[in-house]
Amino acid sequence: MKLEELAGQQLMIGISGTQVTPETVALFRETHAGGVIFFRPNFSSAEAFKRLIADLESALGRKLLVAVDHEGGRVIHLAEGITVFPDNLALGHTGKVEYASKQGTIEAKELRRLGIDLNLAPTLDVLTKTFSPNIGIRSYGEDPELVAKLGAARIKTMQAEGLSACAKHFPGLGQAPVDPHIALPVLPTTWDEMKSIHLTPFLAAIKAGVDTVMSSHPVYPNLDPANIPVTFSKRIIRDYLRKELGFKGVILSDDLEMGALRDIASFGESACRAIEAGHDMVLVCHNPDAQREAADTLIRAYHDRRLDYVELEKSVARLEKLKKKRSVRFEKGAPLAESAGNPLAERIAKEALEKTKIKAKLEGSLTVIFPKLSTLENRIFIESELQQEEKFIADLLKHYEIEPKAIQIVKMDPTDHDIQEARMLAGISDSVLFFCFDAHLFAQCRRLLEAVQTTAKRCAVVLLRDPYDQEFINKEVTCVQTFGFRAVQIRAVFDLLFSHR
Repeated sequence: MKLEELAGQQLMIGISGTQVTPETVALFRETHAGGVIFFRPNFSSAEAFKRLIADLESALGRKLLVAVDHEGGRVIHLAEGITVFPDNLALGHTGKVEYASKQGTIEAKELRRLGIDLNLAPTLDVLTKTFSPNIGIRSYGEDPELVAKLGAARIKTMQAEGLSACAKHFPGLGQAPVDPHIALPVLPTTWDEMKSIHLTPFLAAIKAGVDTVMSSHPVYPNLDPANIPVTFSKRIIRDYLRKELGFKGVILSDDLEMGALRDIASFGESACRAIEAGHDMVLVCHNPDAQREAADTLIRAYHDRRLDYVELEKSVARLEKLKKKRSVRFEKGAPLAESAGNPLAERIAKEALEKTKIKAKLEGSLTVIFPKLSTLENRIFIESELQQEEKFIADLLKHYEIEPKAIQIVKMDPTDHDIQEARMLAGISDSVLFFCFDAHLFAQCRRLLEAVQTTAKRCAVVLLRDPYDQEFINKEVTCVQTFGFRAVQIRAVFDLLFSHR
């Protein structure tokens, strides 16, 4: 390879649309990017997605490292051919290592049929008592040993079925009160705290033979006195992860377009500093101009000998070794969800609710208040059945032979009128089932929650996302934590509350 082609192997980029365009091909030829990452807007159907990958590689005449964030739960980008598993925190609440193992097997078979080489999962961040807006239900929980066991089990079976896994976000992001997508977290965690809590799952992942590790962008002043983001830290990436821990696989950066780095360095400089720190590949996920800038800066840095050519050859060798693990692009079989997938997802969703305390049965006339999840569909994957919220809820109630007083579908950011209507319905109903979406983040959602709780005679509140809304739940109200908003988790709630009727 020429120097430009070698340097390009260290770049993973995202593209727009569901079809290969001349602009897409030109972008890859300009940047020589070695990897591609796909998101929700790239997926229209399973067959179209397979064509997108095949057409892109055919046009370029070379193989790419194909990646996707397929964590399960709230982070799913593929809308067909996969099992929709609950979020990691739901699985963590079951405590079942065998469930994590089975999930890894199932998702590997499904993603390989779609042509995926690398799943940027699992999330191995350990939660703490600190509010964590970015991680939350993406984590397996607060017990580092349990997170380690679940993560390692999933990694082993995923990779045994031919799909590379990624341990993220090294060295541990579960205690971050600031989302790196938006701003730069500065975390005072010490080495002793990291080693006793946050690094435990990553050590287990490395021992399990994980193919890749992804870092993130926080500053840890007590880990690196240079007071720089992990992405730029030779102390944390090259010296600790590569040398001290002896990790021999591929080290990835998180997306360099995130807000955490935006005010620190240009996209090109961020790419250069990340490679200097010891990353094998950097992600620039959305902006073509940022992708070109990153590629151009890396090439210049190698020409100018700012970056070490010997280290480049080592990185490319690791990347080539990773690509060669897949002898074919698409594994045999149509892109269909595994038959064992949904039963497993149902068990996880139901068992995650087993410790819920029912304080009052929802008897008599019932009003259900549910968020309009379909409005999120242009940004994140929302299951087709949940895009018809009222029908979905009505069908569930019908299954339990319940004729509702009312079903109110409220906007994700409720209006004053929504809140007034909810208060009125709560006042004329014997019971209210309210599905709450992030009252700790959105003032109107919290107002809606307060209006329902203070008006309803009997009430159950279902927390559809992170558990942080629990502090706003009145003591006499039944609080159900689903740890996610997938259909299988909502069905589990109805079974919990109404199976006795």
